[in-house]
Amino acid sequence: MATPLSADKLLKALRDEGLRVVEHRSWRTHNRNHKGAWGPVHGVMIHHTVTSGTQRSVDLCYDGHSTLPGPLCHGVIAKDGSVHMVGHGRANHAGLGDDDVLRAVIDERALPADNEANTDGNRSFYGFECVNLGDGKDPWPAAQLLAIEKASAAVCRAHGWNHRSVIGHKEWQPGKVDPRGFTMDSMRGRVRTRLAGRPDGPPPPATYEPFPGAAFFRVGRHSAVITAMGKRLVAEGCGRYAVGPGPDWSEADRASYAAWQRKLGFTGSGADGIPGKASWDRLKVPNV
Repeated sequence: MATPLSADKLLKALRDEGLRVVEHRSWRTHNRNHKGAWGPVHGVMIHHTVTSGTQRSVDLCYDGHSTLPGPLCHGVIAKDGSVHMVGHGRANHAGLGDDDVLRAVIDERALPADNEANTDGNRSFYGFECVNLGDGKDPWPAAQLLAIEKASAAVCRAHGWNHRSVIGHKEWQPGKVDPRGFTMDSMRGRVRTRLAGRPDGPPPPATYEPFPGAAFFRVGRHSAVITAMGKRLVAEGCGRYAVGPGPDWSEADRASYAAWQRKLGFTGSGADGIPGKASWDRLKVPNV
């Protein structure tokens, strides 16, 4: 049982654990507090988004949709391991769940089966949505699993909780399957190991590849920058690769980049698949 961390303290806890954190819009004041209390808090709940692409997922979790207003969580964990903050306060992520599960979380003991939906979870849990289609086929990159571990441990460390304060949505609300693709027991084991050591400390500032110019992107170009670009396009849900991405500029790269340009709102010649500075800067290709 604890008072929720302030926005500043939550941000510091995540960064001190070694996470790269992105602050999205007005996340510090974005909440559903007018619908009820947030707190006392008792644990961390992990979800999957059933979406692809970092920006699309972040926007959805910030805005919500017609039947469920945002924020839909507190942070979105992308496939590259970055954590995007979208809310602070009550969020529409947990819904009604089992009061026996909540008591087990409070007592930090093994969870019973969830067979009731009689208790407000939005009040009691921090929520992290993890970008994944949830079909059992979409991969969980090592960087993303590490970020889930770190984010969970960061909140637990800040509150003095142990690993049993971390649960999956599927362990809280009957009928839910998220997160699908790894077990919560394995994740709790990772959190337990991490909490036994010291936090990693803030990561170095992220650096990105400067725009190399449109002429760089031509048939015959071989560069690790192209591979890095392709990986970012895949992470944004714009990959059009049968195999790859790879270091050789190809029509698949062009098609993938054109999908990214269209996603940003470019049309016509502005979505021809050849990177321009505006779209390149927004893609944030990491230095290679």
